[in-house]
Amino acid sequence: MWRRVYFLLILVRIYFALSPSYLHPDENFQGPEVIAGRVFDYPVLETWEFTSAHPIRSTFPLWLAYGWPMYILRWLWEGFGYDVSPSVVYWTLRVLMLTLSVVMEDWAVHELVQSPRARRVAVPLVASSYVTWTFQTHTFSNSLETLLVCWSLVLIQRIVGDKKRSGILASSLLGCMVVVGVFNRITFPAFLLLPSLLLLPHFKRKPLSFVFLTLSALFAAFIAICVDTASYTPAEFTFSSVFSNPVITPLNNFLYNSDSANLAQHGIHPRYQHFLVNLPQLLGPAFPLLFFLRRSHISPILISALSGVALLSIFPHQEARFLLPAVPLILSSIRLPYNPQLRRFWTATWIIFNLALGMLMGVYHQGGIVPVQMNIAKTNETVTHAFWWKTYSPPTWLLNGKNQELTTVDLMGMPGPQMLDAVKISLPSCRTRKPPKIEGKGATYLVAPRSAYFLNPFQDPTKRKEISLEEVWSYRQHLNLDDMDFGDDGVWPTLSRVAGDRGLVVWRVTRNCWATEAPA
Repeated sequence: MWRRVYFLLILVRIYFALSPSYLHPDENFQGPEVIAGRVFDYPVLETWEFTSAHPIRSTFPLWLAYGWPMYILRWLWEGFGYDVSPSVVYWTLRVLMLTLSVVMEDWAVHELVQSPRARRVAVPLVASSYVTWTFQTHTFSNSLETLLVCWSLVLIQRIVGDKKRSGILASSLLGCMVVVGVFNRITFPAFLLLPSLLLLPHFKRKPLSFVFLTLSALFAAFIAICVDTASYTPAEFTFSSVFSNPVITPLNNFLYNSDSANLAQHGIHPRYQHFLVNLPQLLGPAFPLLFFLRRSHISPILISALSGVALLSIFPHQEARFLLPAVPLILSSIRLPYNPQLRRFWTATWIIFNLALGMLMGVYHQGGIVPVQMNIAKTNETVTHAFWWKTYSPPTWLLNGKNQELTTVDLMGMPGPQMLDAVKISLPSCRTRKPPKIEGKGATYLVAPRSAYFLNPFQDPTKRKEISLEEVWSYRQHLNLDDMDFGDDGVWPTLSRVAGDRGLVVWRVTRNCWATEAPA
């Protein structure tokens, strides 16, 4: 029975993987956008993490995760004489992350949970989590970190459990995996610090395993530093620059995050944020079950999860996605209620929670951004400016080269009057009561949620407004959760506005010159 449920949940995972929701800008700007610009020469926007004097993001794990599929696509498409469309790259990477989740994550859970009875609960639980459906099928560094943590624990378990063999191969793989994990995210060691202590007796008995682990780690670190130094050195790369002026991104990242002033720019949270807010948000009804675990249920994977959360709680900047590696580990460790009625109630609550969060985060959350960018990339109209208001930052690499002539401006949550001032500066055309007189070339687009009622008066051509908005295209499955004005509008009116008028709209902006003229 549980296998049928599991295969059904794989279909659910496929559905969410192929939905264009946009969970966080980092899923593009800290991964695919950087590599796509270098493989396909797309005009891209590299964020400060990659452009500062001391870059804090390594390109090494990005090449390992996204570089090879992009090169394969380029080889295939160029072989037939075509250019690779960014939309093809985007969906290929989604399918890649889906495959990694289904194969590597589920396989790791299958190995980490050794009891067949517990495995029949753990595998479906992980597969039915909205975190698995959404975050793990997106191109987050946190998603890659989850896979690396799980498989590092698998290797540790194999090394410790097999006392007859030396474990040289597993130790060598572990050394490489740890380096990739650290260069991917410096939070990675937090989840392995305590479980790695289990290796000490093995290394004492078989020191050759430790030697191979160290050598493989040093070799992988040298390769990673070479890749980063080559990526961030303006001049031609030589091996001598690795020794004279190496770029060690994990060190830069650690130094940056050790400064509380730097973290304050990204948001300061209370120390309990991870345990009391983020973890319940990710686990839902599974979170209370942590408090009913017996001592016999405490396992290395649970220790890995809880110690990782505890260590990450030391740092004041705490986002829920930082805890992604803990989710499959905790879900593989909890025990469902023994009482049949309570278990049925819990199962119903678990299903409702994950379906609700799955639809919200996997379909509607900023779900129009990617489709809008792909639509702008295909439009035949010449567009010179695209202003994005009350949305996440759009991934410019999806514009298929149009950003060479199109300027994308992210206005974020700027107040309405200031937003209009910014848009009016770049307006290329002017509309009068007579036939339109074009002053300049190209159109100006404003992309904003339909729930932004501030724009409503500008959509009525009968009103004497300085600008007019003409709807060009829209995408219905879009919710803007960052536009919740509960204090000003009240709870129900705000929810009614945001959910009832959901959708992301592309408006063509034109200037009404007659609106500022005095009546005759």
